[in-house]
Amino acid sequence: MSISGSTLAAGHGSSVTKRHSRPQPDDLPELRALEAVLARGGARLRWQAACRVDDRGRSLPVYAVTLGSEDPQAPAAGFFGGVHGLERIGSRVVIAFLDQLVSRLEWDRTLQQDLRQVRLLFMPVVNPAGMARGTRANPAGVDLMRNAPVEARDPVPFLLAGQRLSAGLPWYRGAAGAPMEAESAALCAWAERELLGRPLALALDCHSGFGMRDRIWFPFAHRRAPFAALPDLHALHAIFVGAHAHHTYVFEPQSAQYLAHGDLWDHLVLRAAGRPGVFLPLTLELGSWLWVKKNPRQLLSRHGVFNPLIEHREQRVLRRHLPLFDFLLRAAVSHAHWLPQGPERERHRREALARWYGGAR
Repeated sequence: MSISGSTLAAGHGSSVTKRHSRPQPDDLPELRALEAVLARGGARLRWQAACRVDDRGRSLPVYAVTLGSEDPQAPAAGFFGGVHGLERIGSRVVIAFLDQLVSRLEWDRTLQQDLRQVRLLFMPVVNPAGMARGTRANPAGVDLMRNAPVEARDPVPFLLAGQRLSAGLPWYRGAAGAPMEAESAALCAWAERELLGRPLALALDCHSGFGMRDRIWFPFAHRRAPFAALPDLHALHAIFVGAHAHHTYVFEPQSAQYLAHGDLWDHLVLRAAGRPGVFLPLTLELGSWLWVKKNPRQLLSRHGVFNPLIEHREQRVLRRHLPLFDFLLRAAVSHAHWLPQGPERERHRREALARWYGGAR
C-alpha cells in the first residue's frame, strides 16, 4: 500500500500540519510503508514530523509516533531504526512491530489493557535522506551515531570511533562546536521528552553490519566503566533469559567491542543523570555477516553488507526479532515486579560485574 504525504497529513490522530509536495519516491519504500501503517492506525496513533530534512530539493519527514498511556508517570518503551541510511533492515523491523501492534489493536484485549499502562515511542526512519541516497551518513556527511557532544574517555580506534577530519571520510562527527544535526537532535529531543524521568524507560535502537551474531549492546560506548543502571540492566537480562531460554543474542556492553565518540545513547544516559526513574537504552546490532556468509554475492552490493537481500531471509529476520520487541513492551508494563530494590540491587550489580566486566570494578 502506498499513500501520499497529503493523505497522511489528513489522517485521524495526526499532528502533522505540512503536506509533501509530491508522492514519496521509489527510493524510500520504508517511509511509504511507515506512512501506510500510520494511515491504518488512524486515531489510535499520534504522529508528527520531529524534523524535516532536505534531500536534493525535496523535504523528507523524520516521523515520531506515539501511542498508549498519556500519564507522564507511566513506564515507556521506545523503538528506533534507520539512524544509518544503509541499514534498512533496522527500519523494517521497527515498522513491522508497529504494523503488528496496529493489527492487534483491533482484537487483542491484553494489548489494549497494556497500552493503558505504558507509553510507546517509534522513530523507525531517523535518517531518511541517507536511506534514500544509500549512505551511512546524512546528506551533510555526518554519521548521526557519532554526532552527540560526548568525548571518549579511553583510547579509541582511529576513524571508526568518529573523526572530524573530513565529511568525505566515514564516521565523520561534524565540525567541532557545531550543533547536532537535525536528525540526531530530533531523536535526542523526542527520547528526552517521551522517555526520561519515568519510573522505567526502555529504548531499542536497531542497527546492522557487525559480526555473525545478533548482539544487544548497552552503555557505555565512550568509556569502559559501567553505567549506573547496571543492576537494572542485569535484572532485565535475567527475566529475558528466563522467558527465552533458547535465545541466541549476545548481551554485552558496547565497550566490549569498541569505544566511540558522540554516541547518542551515551548522551541521553548522561542527560538522565539525577532524574528520577531508570533509563535502559539498548542497541540491537544484527549480525549481518552471517547473511553474507550464506550468500557471498551480497558482497557485490553495498546494501548487501548490511541487509538480507533474499526475501525469505528478510522475512525470517523480521519474525526472529519481534518477540524481543514484545518482551520489552511487557517488561515496561510489569517493571514493578522485576526492577531490583534494596539488597537485590547490590546482588545484581555484583553478578553483572562478574558477567560483563571480569568482576573487578
